[in-house]
Amino acid sequence: MDFAQHVGQGFGPAWKGILFRREYKELADVVTKSKKWFHQIFPRARFLESHSDYKWRFEGGEELLFRTAKVQDDYWNYHGHEYPWIGWEELTNWASPALYEDMMSVCRSSHSGVPRKYRATANPYGPGHNWVKARFIDPAPRGTVIQDEHGRPRVCLHGSIYENKILLAADPQYLKNLEAITDENKRKAWLEGCWDITAGGAIDDVWLASKHVLHPFPIPPSWRLDRSFDWGSSHPFSVGWWAESDGTEATMPDGTKRCWPRGTLFRVSEYYGWNGKPNEGCRMIATEIARKIAEYQKAFKRTVLPGPADSSIFDAENGVCIADDMAKTGIRWERADKSPGRR
Repeated sequence: MDFAQHVGQGFGPAWKGILFRREYKELADVVTKSKKWFHQIFPRARFLESHSDYKWRFEGGEELLFRTAKVQDDYWNYHGHEYPWIGWEELTNWASPALYEDMMSVCRSSHSGVPRKYRATANPYGPGHNWVKARFIDPAPRGTVIQDEHGRPRVCLHGSIYENKILLAADPQYLKNLEAITDENKRKAWLEGCWDITAGGAIDDVWLASKHVLHPFPIPPSWRLDRSFDWGSSHPFSVGWWAESDGTEATMPDGTKRCWPRGTLFRVSEYYGWNGKPNEGCRMIATEIARKIAEYQKAFKRTVLPGPADSSIFDAENGVCIADDMAKTGIRWERADKSPGRR
């Protein structure tokens, strides 16, 4: 409908749109819905069914194409084209923003006055949950128009299942099905539209923020404190600081005492090396990272022991060893055990 509102407005063939899903079979539902409405709104519009066409052609020459694109290299199928309207259905199905960003280069028109629109629908959860959340959800409340560093505006609008009175009246069982989902993250995502969940990661099926996140509390002096390191240069690196319970009770912020079994681990802080874009590192050299680590952990005001690090940092390449370089600034690591069965 966002595309259709500009059909018959005098733009003719210059008004051309393309709607993406990752696979051809995923287009079936949106095509069916478009047939239900477009034949009523535009009686002379035709839908071309062939695999090569698969598009609407309207009386004035306007066209809306349905296409697939899965990986970043699929952009080259559209390089040099002009699509003043581009739509993405279920944006969180794409694990990376790379294709989404590349395709912006073809959202253009050489005809003056033609609108340019970039639209997407998305549900929380899925492989792309984190980058979509970082781009649209975290920067501002829903409905607030923001601008990126290039002055391009964007906005995220929230839609709730409870607003869909027609669906709920026709199929009351649907809401009950959502309420019955046992995975708390999926249930909150699909029932409440909640983005503050764990998705797109290796521990989604066991992570519960209500159980696994605590307000900061003083680490008992008898607990072990160490750090871990996952190296990255073109990809992000991560330094994690860990407190390990020895069974001694801890004092919580509200003054109550809690005791955890010996060996319970708490991730108490992190230094994450990225450039602000998902899955892209900041290309810092090892000695610079080590200096930052040493500076960062002064805040603990106690000894931080070396912990496990990605074993690749101990390899020498062209006479350079990351672990040795970091050791020169006093930051040492233990080699992570990656042998079979050690996970």
